[in-house]
Amino acid sequence: MAPPRYRAAAPDTLLTAALVPFVAVFHRASGVTHLLTEPAPEILAMLYPDPLTAAALFERLAAAYDLVDGDRETLAERLDELVATGLVEAL
Repeated sequence: MAPPRYRAAAPDTLLTAALVPFVAVFHRASGVTHLLTEPAPEILAMLYPDPLTAAALFERLAAAYDLVDGDRETLAERLDELVATGLVEAL
């Protein structure tokens, strides 16, 4: 069985505002505002429009942010949290 791919909600369904160190994201579909910290906003940006597996997302994050001590397990936990909020869909 192939690993799941993850896709973020379309940007036009989200309203965002930077509130350092947070990013407030209002999800129009649910009517809920989420306060996100790194790396959640970066994950959302990388998962739209093309869905990615967790492994592919990890590689892109590692390349874009020069991760030295990247943790795949932590990324999986963040993805699960984002799926639970409805901001990311597991396909």
